[in-house]
Amino acid sequence: MIQGLRRFHVGDRMSEMAIFDGTVYLAGQVAADDTQDIRGQTTQVLAQIDKLLAEAGTDNAHIVMAQIFLADIDDFDAMNEVWDDWVAPGDAPPRATVEARLARAKWKIEIVVTAAISSGA
Repeated sequence: MIQGLRRFHVGDRMSEMAIFDGTVYLAGQVAADDTQDIRGQTTQVLAQIDKLLAEAGTDNAHIVMAQIFLADIDDFDAMNEVWDDWVAPGDAPPRATVEARLARAKWKIEIVVTAAISSGA
């Protein structure tokens, strides 16, 4: 094991989060309720990200990079409506958004973020 590496919510296949050297790495986050439309799923995913970042001692203003995977790129504008309300004003991170076939057919969005630990955490 690498000294200083901490994993959280460790399962047989993956961890939900790892922290190393002042940086938080989240696994891809997907909606728990996959019956929701893109706005509902995006809201769920961003709430999960908020929860994990808070557990790590940081928040969305400290996101270094975000990667967004959409099952249908036509959902781009609706997803952005939710994202724009969530992202910290003045702290919009670098971001990539692509269309991708997700692991489950009902998932509309998956988001991966990397963040810095808030100062003082």
